[in-house]
Amino acid sequence: MLCFFDIDGTIWDYRNFIPESTRKAIKLAQENGHKCFLNTGRARAYVHNEDLLGIGFDGIVTSCGCMIEYCGETIYNKLLSSEECVRTVESTRKHGFRSILEGPEFLYMDRKDFEGDMFGEKVMREMGDRLLPITDNWGRWVMNKLSCECGTPTRDQCFEELSDIYDFMLHNDHIVEMVPKGHNKGTGIVEVCRLLGEDVSQTIAFGDSINDKEMLETAAISVAMGNATDTVKELSDHVTTDILDDGIWNAMKEYRLIS
Repeated sequence: MLCFFDIDGTIWDYRNFIPESTRKAIKLAQENGHKCFLNTGRARAYVHNEDLLGIGFDGIVTSCGCMIEYCGETIYNKLLSSEECVRTVESTRKHGFRSILEGPEFLYMDRKDFEGDMFGEKVMREMGDRLLPITDNWGRWVMNKLSCECGTPTRDQCFEELSDIYDFMLHNDHIVEMVPKGHNKGTGIVEVCRLLGEDVSQTIAFGDSINDKEMLETAAISVAMGNATDTVKELSDHVTTDILDDGIWNAMKEYRLIS
């Protein structure tokens, strides 16, 4: 089986704590011949935590299916063109969005826009020199997607202006992920299967939030964490226990990936 795991709320909690049972389950599954992939909305630049990567995943799907690595090699990378990037930044700024541009090596964010913002401050702490300013790097951004605080009166007008480039994933009325059209965590699974010559019928996915929807709908078997939203639980084949109550371990035992 090819196993796909969301990160936040699935592999680790809000403190970046990874249960020991999760580490053991993934290692045992690999020893049993299964391949284990991260499948995250985070850009590759924001997947650098040594503790996380130290688990030893076979591959990583990042930026909602825009970038795929297997055995340490990049095998797929959808980048926005320079023209699309400039048009995106100009439009989001015109409509008052606060943006984080997300790419393979760097995130781009004007720090003044996110001072005092809980998520923005977390990004600043964790990214270090991988975080570059938007304004000072005008037109030189290398990006797969972006995330925005979009709680402005003309939000929908901005979406319309950029609708030929992006699909929009609203987490709530104020937060949106803007992903190149035709890409999501589900297409990431399909592309991994195509590139590795595997069948989608041999896939299982684990997630907890609405941005896991396409991943869970695409995989042959979908598992919602016990801490998942009600929507995610309803669309999944199986609901396991909470992340901190051996959720990954219990689900992998349920489907005989480990014993």
